[in-house]
Amino acid sequence: MLVSPSGPTRPERVARGMELLTGWGLRPVLAPNAYARQGYLAGADALRAADLNAAFADPEVRGVICTRGGYGAQRVVDDIDMAAVRRDPKVVAGFSDITALQFALWRGARLASVHGPGAAWLDDRTPPRSAESLHAALMTTEPVTVAAVPEEETFAVRVPGRATGPLLGGNLCLIAATLGTPDMPDLTGAVLLIEDVQEPPYKVDRMLTQLRRAGALDGLAGVAVGQFTDCADGWPVTVADVLTERLGDLGVPVLGGLPVGHGVGQLTVPVGTEATLDTETGTLTVAPAVRPTPSPSPSPSPSPSPTPSPAR
Repeated sequence: MLVSPSGPTRPERVARGMELLTGWGLRPVLAPNAYARQGYLAGADALRAADLNAAFADPEVRGVICTRGGYGAQRVVDDIDMAAVRRDPKVVAGFSDITALQFALWRGARLASVHGPGAAWLDDRTPPRSAESLHAALMTTEPVTVAAVPEEETFAVRVPGRATGPLLGGNLCLIAATLGTPDMPDLTGAVLLIEDVQEPPYKVDRMLTQLRRAGALDGLAGVAVGQFTDCADGWPVTVADVLTERLGDLGVPVLGGLPVGHGVGQLTVPVGTEATLDTETGTLTVAPAVRPTPSPSPSPSPSPSPTPSPAR
């Protein structure tokens, strides 16, 4: 089911995403309010929450793919039926503002999810390699490995070492906005994933400083730095300079240059599963967020006197 928990989406882009998903053998269906609009929101809060809960409650729905980010997920996460999520876990895919939803699902149900492109597909930004990466994370049970890319602006951000722990995080702005709420995860022993878009270096500095002062980065195992896209401004300080300064003295391994975020060629990684960050090989390897489909049990032989089964 395709849902819009945040900002309004464009039908022509979603149509391209549905074409892609159908080509993978999936049967994408639109949530009832996926195309709703209310200013900068994809419809009223009640409608967006209802679509999420409908997706989590429907046994025919095996995955929930957000159309896009934008803004608004934090306004509905407290209305999610976490009991339904726990009863029937489903893979949830999205990024950007969807970090708020993924944090809520981690807190309320310990649900691992997928940080990757939404269904409002844009071929110029997410070429075939991006599609292949999303497909692998959604539909295979193989670990996901992402290598640092020299062309990424954050490639120079590196503190040597190797770290292992659950990969948590996503969009830096949403991580900072989650401080002080019930959804802010305990990052002790975790590998923190950060990425962002159109945030000038001083704002990146401010968000990282806030996280540091709040103690949120105490006890981290490592930091995986994704794409910081269109983050330059007029000051002679780059976003890589800021990331190096504010992360470099944490005493943990830091690996920049990962093509995960808002940039061209965005790749997909699971979040909430065990990850290994290795600066020597320049890789982030993450355990899958999906499990194999259990084999069906053999049908029992007909009984001459069948008895009713208890309701489930």
